[in-house]
Amino acid sequence: MNLVDKNITKAKMKQRLVKNNTGRVLFFLATVFGIIVLFTLLVRVLTEGIGFLDLGFLTEFASRFPEQAGFKAAIVGSFWLMAITAPISIILGVGTAIYLEEYAKKSRFNRFIQMNISNLAGVPSIVFGLLGLTVFVRLMEMGRSIIAGGLTMSLLILPIIVVASQEALRAVSKEQYEASYAMGATKWQTIRRVILPAALPGILTGSILALSRAIGETAPLLMIGAITFIAYLPENIWSGFTVMPIQIFNWTSRPQEEFQFVAAAGIIVLLVMLIVMNSIAVLIRNKFSKRF
Repeated sequence: MNLVDKNITKAKMKQRLVKNNTGRVLFFLATVFGIIVLFTLLVRVLTEGIGFLDLGFLTEFASRFPEQAGFKAAIVGSFWLMAITAPISIILGVGTAIYLEEYAKKSRFNRFIQMNISNLAGVPSIVFGLLGLTVFVRLMEMGRSIIAGGLTMSLLILPIIVVASQEALRAVSKEQYEASYAMGATKWQTIRRVILPAALPGILTGSILALSRAIGETAPLLMIGAITFIAYLPENIWSGFTVMPIQIFNWTSRPQEEFQFVAAAGIIVLLVMLIVMNSIAVLIRNKFSKRF
């Protein structure tokens, strides 16, 4: 290698090092910026809402007076909503993923379905609210009930669960299929006893993260007519309801400044619930990852 080639090689190496260092600095700054924004948000919410967060806040109903306002109806309504959304979306989502990955033939039509499922995962949530209002509230005459809200939220997170479940099923090694078939198992026995247990960490993690998104959504439920002020608990799936994000939205729209602090207390409760759900997803993934 002559002197000219060595100089060219050194110049290229320097360019690569400069690009590498520049990229590392940019990524570091982006991370720091995100952490600063999150830390600022958390500090402001905690400082404003911690004074209103007590046992009475969790056990009392909403009120027109900020010092008497409670979060009870919204918390219970959120649990009611998740009790409908979770089983419907998980069963349909995992079932769809199994069919598309294990049974559906590779064709243009199935590729078209797959593409649309992936696109639906990025559709704005308010579109699903309009769909729920048209189909469940008006066409099927369910009214502004918990069942209508649960079905609407199921449609919202269904594409996410389908995509996450498909990725989990694809991650299972082909050797496990072959070993099961070699032992004489049928296709369904292989799926039920081998593939699903191996893909369970990814499926559950994706499902819980999707439910975390659902519990924090407001626009679809506002579209179907969820109540913003409620002073009773739902009795059944046909009852009117409110959820935590809607109650927080209602408080932030009040002119009294004290309601802003009440809303901050509600945000703390919602954040704690989301952190718990995400932590459960991480624990499940770690537990089953060690087993399979």
